[in-house]
Amino acid sequence: MPSKPLEKKMGQSPPTSFYNNILLLSIIVTILMLMPQYSHATLSTNSRWIVNEGGQRVKLSCVNWVSHLEVMVAEGLSKQPIDTISKSITNMGFNCVRLTWPLFLFTNDSLSSLSVRQSFNNLGLVESIAGLQVNNPSILDLSLLQAYQAVVSGLGNNNVMVILDNHISKPGWCCSNFDGNGFFGDQYFNPDLWVQGLTKVATTFINVTNVVGMSLRNELRGPKQNVNDWYRYMQKGAEAVHAANPDVLVILSGLNFDKDLSFLRQRPINLTFSGKLVFEIHRYSFTDGKSWETGNANQVCGQVLNDMMSRGGFLLDQGYPLFVSEFGADQRGTNVNDNRYFNCFLGLAAELDFDWALWTLVGSYYLREGVVGLNEVYGVMDWNWCDIRNSSFLNRISAVQSPFQGPGYNESRSHKLIFHPMTGLCVRRISFLQPLELGPCSESDAWDYTTTKSLTLTGTYFCLQADKSGQPAKLGIMCTNSNSKWQAISDSKMHLSSKLQDGTSLCLDVDSKNAIFTNPCKCLSKDKTCEPESQWFKIIDSTRQQNSTKSFFQSEHIVQFLGNTFSYIL
Repeated sequence: MPSKPLEKKMGQSPPTSFYNNILLLSIIVTILMLMPQYSHATLSTNSRWIVNEGGQRVKLSCVNWVSHLEVMVAEGLSKQPIDTISKSITNMGFNCVRLTWPLFLFTNDSLSSLSVRQSFNNLGLVESIAGLQVNNPSILDLSLLQAYQAVVSGLGNNNVMVILDNHISKPGWCCSNFDGNGFFGDQYFNPDLWVQGLTKVATTFINVTNVVGMSLRNELRGPKQNVNDWYRYMQKGAEAVHAANPDVLVILSGLNFDKDLSFLRQRPINLTFSGKLVFEIHRYSFTDGKSWETGNANQVCGQVLNDMMSRGGFLLDQGYPLFVSEFGADQRGTNVNDNRYFNCFLGLAAELDFDWALWTLVGSYYLREGVVGLNEVYGVMDWNWCDIRNSSFLNRISAVQSPFQGPGYNESRSHKLIFHPMTGLCVRRISFLQPLELGPCSESDAWDYTTTKSLTLTGTYFCLQADKSGQPAKLGIMCTNSNSKWQAISDSKMHLSSKLQDGTSLCLDVDSKNAIFTNPCKCLSKDKTCEPESQWFKIIDSTRQQNSTKSFFQSEHIVQFLGNTFSYIL
């Protein structure tokens, strides 16, 4: 990832509340029930989808695990056993790890033959050696290459897929425009050596069934970057990987810190193989500087989404899978730039249902940029690698960990869900007599979004209606009036707005108890301090069976509902 300001070690995060842990556990259990149990079958591509040998979609819901820094050992092994970390990954709902590696680990024999103990000793990390002796004694005297293989094996033992990511050449933190690792021909980026390294990695893991893909190079960048050399060398690298290991997905990154693949719109890459090509992009809040903090959130969201679609999202329409292999946010929840960005990003992730890898698993580093034990505030694990840093964050992303649609997920006819990015929940109905509310998307109601802009409960005549400002949104059967029409407005296209008969515009909103209300639409002006996220919703496509919590046709409820409806009309 591009460099962020250093964060000083803060120690262990405060313990999460009992309620949050119970809620997170229930959501994760639901995810694990919805997600297919992969046996590491060979993956390939079918148009924009990644599929297994049976043709069923496999959604990559990954987390990044750093193994490319100076020590060249996966972070956290001085804190917890490999098996414990691997189980934590699956328990958090991830099915995949993007495991980084430095090129020189596989091309420099003097580095790859170093033992783990020697690597830590050379950097003066005596305390980490003591931790390894307690938590992972079996790897201390392995070579660095063997230790890397042991991590992959431990993940495989826990049914976790692995994407091998060539993150950098010279071991160290990534990335800057002038670190000598950015583009072909840079000081530490010899294209021929790179192809040799890719070939060695592909060969090393040819019979390792949980290694399902290889990401050829992280965040190409710097003054030497150009499109012609991208095609020249990326084609060579892709062909080398496929020749050495035809089972793995071949994942190609773009230019400008992997945020730009727009050149592929007019000039597709020419490869001798098919059914294995995936493209990847990255996006963080700081990709756009401080725009989220200093600008109007609606306007910035609209601009960023348009930029992401024009530079990479268009590939989905061209029939290629898109892997957003880095995104993330400060887990402390105090970073305004990150908070606003993430609400916008999560809406797009649900709408497009793309594959992704969160940055990062890492709670703390052995050594990063000269700081021992640096606390990683973007990490889902805490500093000690013992607990989840922020359970509410995992609650939110749980909605996009399983597929909404794709080959093999035709459990019901195509319908809509109303997704709320700020909570990671969807609109559902408990009964006719209670307000609509937010709940897990797997338990939400299926909706139809008609050509007349009505949102109708699938299989019924009941539609979503605005009533009065500050009042709950309701269901009704008079679906031709203006208060039954809902349009996505604002630059973000995430305000769902309806008009009352007197012309007043109202937007869907959420109260503190997650009930669905209608209120005046907010933050539509250029106000830079306004927070619109409670009113941000996305109407997304799904073909998954919805496990509704109540039968729609409970007689006592429907009779009372119809009585109330007709008395209101009269």
